[in-house]
Order: sequence, then C-alpha cells, then structure tokens
Amino acid sequence: MWTLLLPCFLAAATVTRAEQFETSTSKPPGSRQQVLDDLLKNYDPRILPNFEEDFPVSVLVQLHITNIDDISESNMEFSIGTFLRQTWNDSRLSYNALPNLKALELDTRMMEKVWVPDLFIVNEKKASVHMVTVPNKLMHVYPSGKVHYSVRITATLKCSMNLRKYPLDHQFCNIMMESYGYTTDNLVFEWNPIPLEIDRSLSLAQFDIGEIETRRCDKSYIGDTDGNTVNFTCIMMQFELIRNFGYYITQIYIPSILIVILSWVSFWLDIDAVPARISLGLLTVLTMTTQSAGARSSLPKVSYIKGIDVWMAVCMLFVFIALIEFAFVNVNTRVGKRHQQTKKMQTNLAKEADGEQEDNTPNEGRLNHWNVFASSRKNARIMDRFSRVAFPVAFIVFNIVYWSVYTFWQPSKSDVA
Repeated sequence: MWTLLLPCFLAAATVTRAEQFETSTSKPPGSRQQVLDDLLKNYDPRILPNFEEDFPVSVLVQLHITNIDDISESNMEFSIGTFLRQTWNDSRLSYNALPNLKALELDTRMMEKVWVPDLFIVNEKKASVHMVTVPNKLMHVYPSGKVHYSVRITATLKCSMNLRKYPLDHQFCNIMMESYGYTTDNLVFEWNPIPLEIDRSLSLAQFDIGEIETRRCDKSYIGDTDGNTVNFTCIMMQFELIRNFGYYITQIYIPSILIVILSWVSFWLDIDAVPARISLGLLTVLTMTTQSAGARSSLPKVSYIKGIDVWMAVCMLFVFIALIEFAFVNVNTRVGKRHQQTKKMQTNLAKEADGEQEDNTPNEGRLNHWNVFASSRKNARIMDRFSRVAFPVAFIVFNIVYWSVYTFWQPSKSDVA
C-alpha cells in the first residue's frame, strides 16, 4: 500500500514546488518589467499616434551640434556631427507612474517596435548613424505618453556658397528637415523652444559661427494626375559662418604685396644693368603666377569674379607693367647708345674730310637729329624716376579701394552661385 501511495506523494510535492517556483519568479504587479511588457501590447507601430483623430502629430525637433568640419568651397558642402532629438506625444504609450522612475528608457530592440517620425535631411549628400559599440539611439517614454527620441548622426550637407567676397566673405548654410511620407494632415515638424545646442568644445579652424535663424519651409508637390498639390512639413535652420581671414593675410596677401614691392627694385637699378633688371622682372612675374594659381586651386570654377581674383589680377598687372617699363627703358637706352656712337663716327669723319666748311649746314642738321636720340637715355632715366613714385602711389590707392569695397560691401543672400 505504501508502495502505491509513494508516487502520489512525490507527484504532489513536485507540483507544489513548481507552483512555488512559478510564484517566486512571476512579475510583481507594477514592476518596470511588467510595465515594459504591457506597454507594447496591442501596439501597432505602423499607425500614427493621432491617426484616428482629426489633428496631426506635432513633433518638436532640436539639434545638439558636436562638430562642424570639412567645410569645402570647391564642393560646396560641409560636414556636421549632431544629436538629432525629437519629442512627440503618443497616448498609446501612457502608463501609471512608478516610484523613483521618471521615464522608461528603451533599448534599440524595443525602439524598433515604436512608431517614430519619418524625418529626413533634404540637403544631405551622405550621412551615417553611429553604430559603435551599439546603435547610438535613445528613447525615453514618460507616463503621460510623451516620447523623447535621439539619434547621433554625421552628415555631409550641401551648402550653396556665394564666393564673390572670398576670402573676406560670410557664408549662410542650411539644415533642412522634411517628412518623407506623411503630409501636413498627419504630421507637423516644429522647432523646440530651444532649437539648438552647441557643444562648448566646438571650434572651427577658419570660421566663427554668427547669427542662427530657424523658420518653416513647408513644401508642396503635385500629388496626382489632376494636378492637386500635397503639402509636406519642413523646417530649416540657417546659420552664418564668418570666415577668419588671418590665414589669407599671412599666406596670400602679405607675400603678394612683397612680390609687387620687389618688382619696384628694378627702378632703382642702373639702366645699363640689363641682366639684373630682366632677371628680377621675370622672377616676380613667374612667382606671382604661381601664387595666383595656388590661391585659386581650392576654389570652384564659378562664372563670377571673386575678391581673390581681383587682388591677384591687379598684383600680376603691377609686376607685368614693371617688366614692360624695363623694356621701354632698355630700348631707349640702346637707341641712345647706338646713335651716340654713330654721332661720334660721323663727327670724326667730317673733321677728316675735305671741305668741312662746305658741309657745315648738313652736319648741323645731323647733329640736331643725333641730339634727339641722345636724349633717349635721359628719357629712360626720367621714366625710372617717375616709376619710383607712380607705382607705389597707384598700389596704395588700389589697396584703399580694395579693402574699403570688400570690407563694407555685402552681396545679396539670394545672389548665390
């Protein structure tokens, strides 16, 4: 009999232990794990939060910029690293508040089960979400159903630059964000009351960040064959980049000024020092050509004239005219020498020839003609003396006009290449 009852007692004990284990491992009511399990029951991420109601979902957008680099004038683009933050309300995710718990923090596996706005960056060329060591995403869900979503991205964005004042220019670059599939009837993007945060360690090599503006840029597209338009929500942030031109002063402007001044040394050399003067003139022209090509190598081939083009062209013109001035002086010097020699030979022949008195009148005419050519050396020296004053004065006047115009002139924002 005991043999028959023993298995029954063992089975009952096993059941009791299993019930106790199940009770001990069951989720206590109101625990975080229980809230997370219940949060997504009957939740469909394919449907917008307010789909069954008559008003669109309002999404607040904020940017936290960590770095701005690789600002390229040649490609008209810049790279930016940012935390893109979005906040909206989803009543389906509301829950009873738990003690000492401000919000539920979801991991990336649960984020995939929650609806998020279909925001994309309109002027983006390429972008990536950071994945080391896990996807750099964050989602907090508050008891009221408010959702805070953040993702860390690095993007290369298009920036249409106006280079007419380069390198004394200010650039205006945009970040435009738009909904890809939801119209304004269902989704609206708005800027957060604090739309932008900038990392304190952010520093740019060539630029300072100036004024920042935020505004709406809603788009209308033709939606069907009847020509009806469909509106999509869009927001834009425009920030001013003020170029620091200290690098260009030391690397372009000062060297080119020195090259122009070097070309003036030719005016102080003797008019007979032909090798020295021609070497100096050719050296300054070639050096100016090389520097001009280097200054424009990183710039796009735009159809308008840039500030750096004006500067380089005028500096090239100054050194080229200095070389032409040497050619004028050299020609006059050689003409004067040749005719002085001819004059001496003719004078000697005239003295030795018979009938010197009979040929007096023609010889006087020749002497007057020779005196004209003999004055060529004098003209050459006068040209050098004039150039010593005229060239510096003209260059100073050009500098006053150039720096005044390109400092105070502001091209129109809409006048962009």
